[in-house]
Amino acid sequence: MSAARPPEGVRTAAREGEGIPASARANILAKLRASAPTAAATLPDVSGWFATHRRNEDQAQRVARLRAAMEGVKTEVHNTTLADWPQLLIQLAAAKGLRNLLIGNGTPHGARLEAMHPSTLQLRRYDQPVAAWRNALFDEVDASLTLARSAIAEIGSLILWPTPQEPRLMSLVPPVHFVLLDPAKIHDNLHAAMTAEAWMDGLPTNALLISGPSKTADIQQTLAYGAHGPRELVLLLCHAEGEAK
Repeated sequence: MSAARPPEGVRTAAREGEGIPASARANILAKLRASAPTAAATLPDVSGWFATHRRNEDQAQRVARLRAAMEGVKTEVHNTTLADWPQLLIQLAAAKGLRNLLIGNGTPHGARLEAMHPSTLQLRRYDQPVAAWRNALFDEVDASLTLARSAIAEIGSLILWPTPQEPRLMSLVPPVHFVLLDPAKIHDNLHAAMTAEAWMDGLPTNALLISGPSKTADIQQTLAYGAHGPRELVLLLCHAEGEAK
């Protein structure tokens, strides 16, 4: 048996709210108006908070804090100079048995290595779309070299700023990842980095924070390196000539 349907006029009134007494509607609207904010909410003073919690550190102390944090998660860190890092990298690559190194296309640091014509290390430029050499990239490249834009001492992380010359895959695919960092670009914390480098003026598709080699303990809670990226991260701190290390 079907339920009785109310008259059409009753249904129309219910839809239009005409069945609600005027006094009830007025009370509801009054409560809504009273709960509405009368002024814009006051935003927290983020810059002020960080200003009062800033560490009084010099560059050497920031370097030490970054190094301790990164070495604590199996990052390999070496002190070198702007003049000597290419030779150190070639020596490290030979000690690790690396056959080749992927460099950015047209980067100044890549050109430095090419000018040395290393006999023990084949250099390969990232100079074509990934679709054209995907198999070689994933199966044949031993290591890569990229530049770090800066770093964060507080959390022990490198900041990488991918570009068309050094795409994100260079830091994700090769088993060994070499990174160059100017110690003068180590910031106290992420807020300091974002402010000093004016991130608000423009960001890449991906801004990467890297603290160490790729690792996971998903399988039987056993820590394994290289599961989702490089199994080794090698940081070269490129000090200016005569700078304390």
